[in-house]
Amino acid sequence: MSLTVLPLDLSDLAQAEIWLQLLDHYAQDPMGGGDGLSDYAKLNLVATMREVPGFHGALAWLDGKAVGLIDCFAGFSTFAARPLLNVHDVVVHRDVRGRGVGQALLAWAEARARELGCCKLTLEVLSNNTRAMRSYEQAGFAPYVLDPAAGHALFLQKYLAD
Repeated sequence: MSLTVLPLDLSDLAQAEIWLQLLDHYAQDPMGGGDGLSDYAKLNLVATMREVPGFHGALAWLDGKAVGLIDCFAGFSTFAARPLLNVHDVVVHRDVRGRGVGQALLAWAEARARELGCCKLTLEVLSNNTRAMRSYEQAGFAPYVLDPAAGHALFLQKYLAD
């Protein structure tokens, strides 16, 4: 088994198509919402992502076949006065889960964050995604806590109307 993780080049049309297919694969999974990417996203995502500053992505290749991806975005920690890297998507094709692909993608993100001088990696995960939670814990992630008496951080969102 030959597993490699290489930086993503969305200007390479073949890589862009593979990335979009893997992201859609994730969006079709119950942990990705179950509906797949919208037609709008399929038509516009690659071109839009090429223009997003601070995007860092990679594809995982197992025996020459793309089987996973990681999408990260640069952020900033005001408390540390240093950059951080947020892991937004981790996708491992269902056919190869449990074979180290997720750990290899997370290791790539950590190496990239270190190259960028980041103080930490962040990510969010659904509370019932126990498989992902185990993978993230194995890679050294833990709930965000400043003071145990205050509890752990929650990820919230608010949709904005078009």
